[in-house]
Amino acid sequence: MKKITLLILLIFSITSCVKEEERPDTPTGNFEALWHIIDEHYCFFDYKDIDWNQIYQTYKVRVNDNMNREQLFEVLTDMLSKLRDGHVNLYTAFDNGRYWNWHEDYPTNFSDTLQRRYLGTDYRIAGGLRYRILDDNIGYVYYGSFSSAVGEGNLDEVIQHLMFCQGMILDIRSNGGGDLTNAEKLAARFCNQKTPVGYIQHKTGKGHNDFSAQEPQYIEPSSNLRWQKKVVLLTNRGVFSAANEFTTYMKCMPQVTVVGDRTGGGSGLPFTASLPNGWTVRFSACPTYDANHNQTEFGIDPDYNVALTDEDFNKGKDTIIEHARTLLNNN
Repeated sequence: MKKITLLILLIFSITSCVKEEERPDTPTGNFEALWHIIDEHYCFFDYKDIDWNQIYQTYKVRVNDNMNREQLFEVLTDMLSKLRDGHVNLYTAFDNGRYWNWHEDYPTNFSDTLQRRYLGTDYRIAGGLRYRILDDNIGYVYYGSFSSAVGEGNLDEVIQHLMFCQGMILDIRSNGGGDLTNAEKLAARFCNQKTPVGYIQHKTGKGHNDFSAQEPQYIEPSSNLRWQKKVVLLTNRGVFSAANEFTTYMKCMPQVTVVGDRTGGGSGLPFTASLPNGWTVRFSACPTYDANHNQTEFGIDPDYNVALTDEDFNKGKDTIIEHARTLLNNN
């Protein structure tokens, strides 16, 4: 079985061998180091139409060697925010720089209060999965983070428990990503043959357009129990990174329909580098694409765009879950 994660590890091992030019541990030196790291290794400049040289001119004048660490942190995080990328973070001992506009500027389309109504108190837990059978014989499975481990045995138990349901709702709303291996492992339960799910590139030089050719990625069917019935995958803007990748995988499975809101994106695989003062920066280094060679950095559209309504909320109903139930019951 060709594992996407093995390819990622190979890419990271190659990228991590790049040696950055040593710069002094001063505010100016750290600014220059950060700007050049991003300039040489970030992967979405052209796609996002970012003039990184102009950004250098804008922020260089804000840096001087008499700044304290908080002032430097503010300038560097402001500069990084121009990349408009949730995978870009600046880590220090006193704070983490982050860009959250990719989901903060949008409706949540997810309610813990409503979900508790659907799950009840007697739901089952298998690794990172919470699941139960709804009263219309629809299986409901929630996976809140791909950082939460799920084993093959867990997945066997879930599928076996829901085996006689007429369909499955797989809810990954507000799943911010995590371990891509968990995403691959789960997707493998929904395909019966080796399935092309996308493409990946990696940097081959310091130029903004120095990339390898697109290399195909596949999901191969699990050798364990596999789900053969209809699936409705629920998404919202909080679906990011590995969860965004999982959505691209599931869009390739013929029995899957995606319902909810556009995902948050985050398609570039992240890489980490260090500044002279010990701060670390994480950023998108390897662009990935869906099966049609499209970028998914800014998110993936659902098959049915459905939002939570105030009317349904006041009735204790989740509009998105109810739409999924209607689709499965009609089928």
